Amino acid sequence: MKIIDFGDSRCNHCYKCLRSCDVKAIDILDCQAAVDESRCILCGRCLTVCPQDAKILRSDLALAQELIRSGRRTVLSLDPSYLGLFSGPDPAKTVGALRRLGFCQVRETAQGAACVTAEYVRLLQQGQMGNVISTSCPSAVAYIEMYYPELIPFLAPVVSPMIAHAMLIKKELGEDVRVVYAGPCIAAKAEAADPRHAGLVDAVLDFDELSAWMEAEGICPQDSAPSPFDNPDPASNRLYPVTGGIVASVEALGAGQDRYRKFYVDGMRNCRELCESMKRGEINGCFVEMRMCTGSCVKGPLSKERGGSRFKLRLDYEKLIPRTAAACYESPDGLSLRKEFCCRAPGQPQPDEKAIREILQRTGKMKPADELNCGACGYPTCRDMAVAVYQHRAEVSMCVPYTHDQAASLSNLVMETSPNIVIIADRNLNVLEYSAIGEKYFGKNRTEALRMKIPDFFDPENFLEVLNTRRNIHGRKVAYPQYDLITLQNIVYLPDQDGALATIIDITASEKKAKQEYERKLKTIDMAQQVIDKQMMVAQQIAGLLGETTAETKVSLTKIGRILLYEGERDGVKNEAEARHYEETSPSAGKEA
Repeated sequence: MKIIDFGDSRCNHCYKCLRSCDVKAIDILDCQAAVDESRCILCGRCLTVCPQDAKILRSDLALAQELIRSGRRTVLSLDPSYLGLFSGPDPAKTVGALRRLGFCQVRETAQGAACVTAEYVRLLQQGQMGNVISTSCPSAVAYIEMYYPELIPFLAPVVSPMIAHAMLIKKELGEDVRVVYAGPCIAAKAEAADPRHAGLVDAVLDFDELSAWMEAEGICPQDSAPSPFDNPDPASNRLYPVTGGIVASVEALGAGQDRYRKFYVDGMRNCRELCESMKRGEINGCFVEMRMCTGSCVKGPLSKERGGSRFKLRLDYEKLIPRTAAACYESPDGLSLRKEFCCRAPGQPQPDEKAIREILQRTGKMKPADELNCGACGYPTCRDMAVAVYQHRAEVSMCVPYTHDQAASLSNLVMETSPNIVIIADRNLNVLEYSAIGEKYFGKNRTEALRMKIPDFFDPENFLEVLNTRRNIHGRKVAYPQYDLITLQNIVYLPDQDGALATIIDITASEKKAKQEYERKLKTIDMAQQVIDKQMMVAQQIAGLLGETTAETKVSLTKIGRILLYEGERDGVKNEAEARHYEETSPSAGKEA
């Protein structure tokens, strides 16, 4: 797992972490930030400035707890910054509380610092180095190894106090003992994992993790029995966490250091300025205490707001800790605190001028005068960003002026070319935006419209409905007879502006066409009805004529039948009787009578 990672869901491409990172070890890919470990010196600035708290710091708390649970002998190396950042009024009670967590010993990392101080003094007495840069800050060491490898010969070939202390503990208690370091430094996590120090420090915690651990175990420092540290008094070496503390510890040892001038520098930008000056050969014969954090360790990225300002902390330290040398802290026989440094410069392909110009042109910078160098993207110059884009560590969309101009041009393009009327108004119905097509319908150009209110154009009823209810209107048909205009309107509420945006579509022509079509259909229906009515009249007349002719035909046929009966058997009684019966029963008999 990375020491510092990013929670993608919370990273909101604000580039604040990149702006704060002086070594630009943060890549922006697909609008998400990611730490480039090959460039990161673990100063922790990105952790402290992230407004979304999207950074995730690797924790060794579970590892430290497992060491205790396993029953292994485990020693806690407590950074001297505990005096200002962790302990209460009685530091001895804090030590007692830490013992209750299960550590077999609790020691001050300042014990290792005392050994480191002795090594620094020996180097100054030997006088063989042109300059001597302290190597107690792992972040400063990483900075020089990565970005100023030409200054590596000036690095004091000595391990940090944390590593020196771990060596000392294992030398005294045995190689099987486990060491847990607690302090405010993120870079200590990487230093503990460095193959050059393999197997020395098993876990690195910060003071918040220690506090959480004690709270989970129900341990209150103020209720704990006081207990001393398991190491001799390191005296002035407890000053290491404050600015000037290393110089003070070295000076406390006195003799044989006069050939080197001594000074200290803290903060990334000050350290960069120092390295540039030293690179140019402007500084010689100096012992330099170099710290990446402004205010040194007591105001490191994991100290948060503990202890107050760095000025208060320094005053408190100077009050608590006398500037006296520790009693003989020479390294034990057979224990070497020497460290070799190496170039770790990140290898990245470098673009030629043509490639840089092509990338700059993609962000609208056609000539050098277009390069604003505003730094909004996180890089100090436009060319720096172009180089990062070439190296696939940045994206052209990070250029804020370019993105703004592009968005503005697209917005203007929509307002200028949209065939529909677009109007934006605030809660007071003041017109905030007005598309060019509006002049065709309302007779007012954009300049005039932006000085007017919605009621100056038409009834604001629909706008007020959206503004008051915050419910959008979709597809509502509204007619404006005064403009001979029929519209279809979509009005949406804009919560950020507390206003409303209306898209008004002219449907006058289609409505008129629909009306004409409707009237045509009505005429067609009327014509069809007339045909139907006429057909009904004809049918009735035909039916009447058919009825009359049918009756006449029946009468005639009846008469014919009677005649035939009389003529067939005139003299026969039977035939006469049948004829009479026929006449009596015939349906037309009554009519004839």
